Amino acid sequence: MNSIHDIADYIISRVKAEDKNASLINLKLQKLLYYVQAWSYGINKKPMFDGGFEAWIHGPVNRDIYNRFNQTKYLYSEINPEDCVNKDVVLPTEDAEFVDFILENYLKYSGAELERLSHSEHPWIATRDGLGVNERCDKEISPELMKKYYEKKWQEINA
Repeated sequence: MNSIHDIADYIISRVKAEDKNASLINLKLQKLLYYVQAWSYGINKKPMFDGGFEAWIHGPVNRDIYNRFNQTKYLYSEINPEDCVNKDVVLPTEDAEFVDFILENYLKYSGAELERLSHSEHPWIATRDGLGVNERCDKEISPELMKKYYEKKWQEINA
């Protein structure tokens, strides 16, 4: 299984390699990682990497990635290739293709748009269990919730 840090570094490298001026803020990186994991559960029935996501105020957040950038980056800070731990990360071909597929579909959105999108989806809403939009929550979004929701969405897309 991949490390979430390797997937994060792959995303950073891909985004910045294609366009050095492309925006990749911390918030957006978190949501892209979430969608990679969530769709992997829905399509492949297994996680893409180790690690889960908590249903925070600003949408799904992986605490390891949060902690990795917490000392130097804010929510809206730009993430750059210099922030990569593994600058030469190589993923298995199938995994790289999957991450690229997710990026093709989600990279066009801003961090704020991805936050709003995640706020409209069942896994985040159900995990927060009635909490207000600005109430803190550190409950983890269950893999089962992600699997059910994104598997159904995948079936609808392919119907």
